[in-house]
Parts: sequence; structure tokens; C-alpha cells
Amino acid sequence: MNNLRHLPTFLIAVALLGFGAGMVSSQENPGAASTVQVHMVITDEALRDDSEVPILRPENVQVKQGKTSLKVDHLIPARGDNAALQLFILIDDTCDTSIGNSLNDLRDFINAQPATTVVGVAYMSNATIQMAQNFTADHAAAAKAVRLPRGGLSAMDSPYLSLISLIKGWPEQKVRREVLMVSDGIDRLRGDRESRTQSVPSARGSSRITAPTTSMSAGMATMSPDADTASTTAQRYGVIVHGIYATGVGRAGRNAWEAQLGQGGVGKIADESGGEYFSLGTLNLVSFKPYLDRLQRVLDNQYYLVFGAVPKNKPGLQRVKISTEAAGFEIAAADSVWVPGAGEGSAAKKK
Repeated sequence: MNNLRHLPTFLIAVALLGFGAGMVSSQENPGAASTVQVHMVITDEALRDDSEVPILRPENVQVKQGKTSLKVDHLIPARGDNAALQLFILIDDTCDTSIGNSLNDLRDFINAQPATTVVGVAYMSNATIQMAQNFTADHAAAAKAVRLPRGGLSAMDSPYLSLISLIKGWPEQKVRREVLMVSDGIDRLRGDRESRTQSVPSARGSSRITAPTTSMSAGMATMSPDADTASTTAQRYGVIVHGIYATGVGRAGRNAWEAQLGQGGVGKIADESGGEYFSLGTLNLVSFKPYLDRLQRVLDNQYYLVFGAVPKNKPGLQRVKISTEAAGFEIAAADSVWVPGAGEGSAAKKK
């Protein structure tokens, strides 16, 4: 992943957004606890047919950390000079080759990206990724790198470990960072899942899936524990994950229960990182195009949200709730944001 450091220079300019992590005091309540400035990307996901999409205003966004209301410092539309996006297409090599026709939809989607988007393409195999095309603003080159999945099994097939490998090797930038996973979500590496207690709901077309926790009888296969880790990793590094279901090969790929567990795993990551998950039961989508069109609307309606969070003694992920009462808007955001420790801001200033 070292090659990811060679990015187009125009991305560096986005650092002018000034997402600092210094300590600030609450301006609304002088007696309130000190806060540290954090940022995340949120999406207005309201479905509209309007040719002109209205802009979400800072005063229309509410942020809560537990029961504490937090002050919104900035809400910057990810458009124009602030539209830079790093988009990674991650395709599972265990996908059945029958998705071949849909790959043309994916190539068209890549070619249609604006100049402010750089695209990378990689394949998931052996619990890591095989790079097909590093980030490039040459969308034709990225589209050309999309090939048929191998449609076979490797020694260690885990889409979740592959995703974690990608995210941890991805240099942090002050830009949007998003992944589109094409996979059945089945963790073929994990053989023993008896200790897990997460069940998965029935798959829904074009939906964001959450997996409720329920008690299950011993010996029944459950969602991969690495789905939790991948979700936490995505939130830790501010990466939004989207998913498209595609049937996989082998015995597990033909098993409807395993397929639903796989959908639940990828859907969980998408939901908790603020992304979208698209499926049509456990069948291959007839075409990726309508779902990629929907994803494009998501990418076109995102914002950088900057607010002051209350830090703890040690840095870590903290749950936040982002909402709006403004009519005609629907906000999607990650469940948690990384908050530096209480002393990190002042320590950085001394250095």
C-alpha cells in the first residue's frame, strides 16, 4: 500500500479546510467542559427529483454526544473546491463470474466521476488486497483495471480482513475517503463462529442493514466477528464503506443462510460507517446501474461536519448522533467519531 502515498497534488489543497484538532472552549456555555475539534463526513440521503438540491445549513444540524448537545463549528458542502474524493473499488475474487455484465456498469460509473475524484481498484483475496490500479485521476485507466473476479477460493478468504488491510494502509488525508465493496460478504476463513450472538435480518433491496443482537443456539453459524472489527476500523479512520451484493462461488456461496449472514456483515459496516448497502435478496442484481446511480447521488450530497466533542482522558472512538429537523433532509453519518485525548491538543501546541 506504500504506493498510495503518491497522490495527485490537487488533493493536498483540501487541507486548507483547516480541520484542526486543537483544544477550544465552548462558546455557548462558558462553564461547559472543554472540547476538542473533530470532523466527519455526513450525507444528505433524501430522495429528490429536483434538478437543484437545496443546501443543508449548519443551524439545521444537531450533534449529540450521549445527552450532551455539541456546537457545530462548520458544515461545508463537499462541492467545488472542497469536492476532493478518494474512491476505492474493492471487488471480491470469490464472486461468481456471472456478474460480468454488471462490471460494464461499474466501468461507466468510474468513467463518469468528476475530475476531483481519484479512483483505485483492488481485488480481495487471501485476507488482503491485490492492487489492480492505484489512485488515479485517469478514470479510463481505473475503469480498464476492472476485470472479472477469478471466481475461485484462496487459502484465506475474508472480505473483512481485506477491507481492514486496505484501510490501515491508506494514508490519512483531509479529503473524503470512501470504499465500494462488491462481495457476498461471506467470511470463508472463519470456521468456528459458535461464540457469536449476532443474528441478521432478512435482506432488503437497496437498504442500509443493521444486525440486532439476539440469542442463538450453540453450533449455529453466525456473523463474522471480523465484521465488527472492520466497522470499528472504518469509523476510526473516517472511511465510509458502501456495498453491493454479488453471489459468490463454492458451497458457502450457494447457501442462503451464509449469504444472508454475509449481507448482514457488509450491511453492518455500511450502516455504521455512514454508507449505503445494495442488495436484492440473495440473488445477483440484474444490473448495477440503478444502484450506482443512487450511490452517485450520495457522493454528490455530502458535507464536512466540524464540531467540538468532549474528550476523555485517552483518545478513542466516541458515539455521536447526527440529526436534523429540517424538512426534506435525511442525514446519514457514522455511528462514532475518533476524539483525541483531553491533553493532546495542549501537548501538540508545546511541541
